[in-house]
Amino acid sequence: MQTSIASAPALHRADWKAYLIMCKPKVVLLMLLTALVGAFLAPISPDPILLSIAILGIALCAASGAVINNMIDHRLDARMARTRHRPVATGQISPWQALGFALLMALVGLALLWFLVNPATMWLTLFALLGYAVIYTLFLKRATPQNITIGGLAGAMPPLLGWTAVTGHIDPHALLLVLIIFAWTPPHFWALALHKKDEYAGADVPMLPVTHGVGFTRVQIVLYSILLFISTLLPFVTGMSGWLYLGGVLLLNTVQFRLLWCLFDNTDTLAAWRLFKYSIFYLMWLFILLLADNMLMNSHILHSMG
Repeated sequence: MQTSIASAPALHRADWKAYLIMCKPKVVLLMLLTALVGAFLAPISPDPILLSIAILGIALCAASGAVINNMIDHRLDARMARTRHRPVATGQISPWQALGFALLMALVGLALLWFLVNPATMWLTLFALLGYAVIYTLFLKRATPQNITIGGLAGAMPPLLGWTAVTGHIDPHALLLVLIIFAWTPPHFWALALHKKDEYAGADVPMLPVTHGVGFTRVQIVLYSILLFISTLLPFVTGMSGWLYLGGVLLLNTVQFRLLWCLFDNTDTLAAWRLFKYSIFYLMWLFILLLADNMLMNSHILHSMG
């Protein structure tokens, strides 16, 4: 009742910034980075125009999923300090306005991918969109403490989308990139859940620290971090990347495990928050390393041919 009353006078004040906030631009930009790297790691040199259209289509669909998340979760967001200022939660934008905006972006994005890129990329993008916006947000988030683990596959798709946009088919190397993000997702979100445990409990969201306790969550974060470490070695082991990537990723994982150690210090109340923040830079730099290493390897090949 309070949300609907507050929303009535506020709707006319919504501007483009409110719509941009709903799109979660920082999250989308990280996803687009992984999609771009996936495209450049593909065995075919990407056509600049095709790649630009593909990235635009993927971006629109990713933003659409974020807006639908805002729309579905607006009552839940209003109960948590971290999310209570989101435009739908405050009533600045109505749920129906958000849904219309999201559907418009999704339709345009999917049409671009279908008509100007290839159907495979469109179907995979639709799967990712529905997986995040509907299956995760509407069902898994409220149903099981394993919501992040199960729903993480949708968020891990962007590098596969970039690869498929260039080649038109799924490749095992692209699936390696998906595996890395899939393994990265639980430590990333469970670290946030540890830091915001009381907020999730107050909002009745069954995140792992709420249902199974802090100690169990810490162990799960460590186990998935080990899986992540193994996954990040696979591009080097399979010959997909070289020594530059290996050296960089070993350094990234060293810092990751140092932060994991701090998680078990009960006097360090910000350990989980530091791990969460670092995990964002971890993924960003890992994919930058993949791209830089690939460029270096290609330059060596061209030099040897010359």
